[in-house]
Amino acid sequence: MSAAVDITNPEEPKRVAIIASNPSVSKQTGWPIGFWWAELTHPYCEFVEHGYKVDICSPDGGKLQADSWSDPRDQGRLMADDLISLGFIYSPQHSALIENSKPISRIEVGDYDAILFVADEFVGQRMQPFWIEEEAKKLPDTNFMVSGRFEAHAVRDGNLITGQQQYSAKAVARLVIEALGV
Repeated sequence: MSAAVDITNPEEPKRVAIIASNPSVSKQTGWPIGFWWAELTHPYCEFVEHGYKVDICSPDGGKLQADSWSDPRDQGRLMADDLISLGFIYSPQHSALIENSKPISRIEVGDYDAILFVADEFVGQRMQPFWIEEEAKKLPDTNFMVSGRFEAHAVRDGNLITGQQQYSAKAVARLVIEALGV
C-alpha cells in the first residue's frame, strides 16, 4: 500500500504534535522512566508519509530519554526487529528531534490538527501509581476495551483515539489520519 499524501493544500499540511514525557524515575520501582521508541517513531513515520508536519514535544522540552527495553539495540532484544525506531535513532535529523523536544508551554494547541501522547507501556509491574484500566473502570458509562498482550489494538470514539501497547502505535496513527479525513 502506498502512502496517501494530502495534496489538497500542500502549502498547509496537517500538523500533529507528538508529546512524550521527560525522563523521570518511577516512585513505585525506582527505575528510570522514558518514552517507548515505537510509540513515537511509528506514528511519526505514518504522519510524515501522509505529508503531515510533526513536532516532537514534552512537558519541559529538551532531551528525551527512551525506555532502554524499547531500544532495538538493547541486549534483551525485545524490540530487535523495530527497524523504524532503529532508523530514527541513527538519523541525525530525527535523533535531533529527541535531543531538542519543544516544551509544551511554547506550542499553541490551535495550531495542530491532532495531538498524540506517547507513553512507556507494560513491563510486568506497576511503574506508575495507577493503572489506566483500573481508573477508567471506576468512571460511569466507561467502556474500557482491551485485546491480548503484544497485539495491535486501537479504538476510536469520535475524536478520542487510543491504543494498547507499542504494537498499536501505527494503528493509532492510521485512525488519526482517518479522523482528519486524509
